[in-house]
Amino acid sequence: MNELSLINSLFNDVFDTPAMCHVTASTPKVDIEEDDKSYTLEMELPGRTEKDVDIELDQNNLTIASSKTEQKEEKKEEKKAGKYILKERRTSQFERRFVLPKDVDTENVSADFKNGILTIYMQKKASEAPKKIAIKALTA
Repeated sequence: MNELSLINSLFNDVFDTPAMCHVTASTPKVDIEEDDKSYTLEMELPGRTEKDVDIELDQNNLTIASSKTEQKEEKKEEKKAGKYILKERRTSQFERRFVLPKDVDTENVSADFKNGILTIYMQKKASEAPKKIAIKALTA
C-alpha cells in the first residue's frame, strides 16, 4: 500500500463518504485538518462570496452547496444580433456532502469566508470517562 492509498483509506474512514473520492475540475477542493480538540475544513471558492454559499448540518451530515449565475448587463444598443451556441461561463453550481465523525459537537460548528476560502470549524465532543460497572454477588 503506497502513501496516497493509505491517506485515502484513513480519510474515507474518518469522513465516511464515497462522494468525496470523486472530485472533478469544477468541484471545489477541500482540505480537512484535525487536532486534539477540533476539525477544520477549508474549501477554495474563488469568485464567490459568503452570499453564494449554503451550509446545512443535518445530524452528522454536512452539506456545502452553491449556485451562481453571472448576469452580464447589456444595453439595448450594444446587444448582439447573434445567439449563443455554447455558454459555459455564466452558471456554475456544486454540492459536496460530508458524513462527519461521531465525535463532532454539532452544536458548536461555525464558518467564515475570507479571500475566496470557506473555513468551517467543528469542535470535538468531550470524551466520556470510562464507566465502572459494579459486580453483584449472587447467593445460592
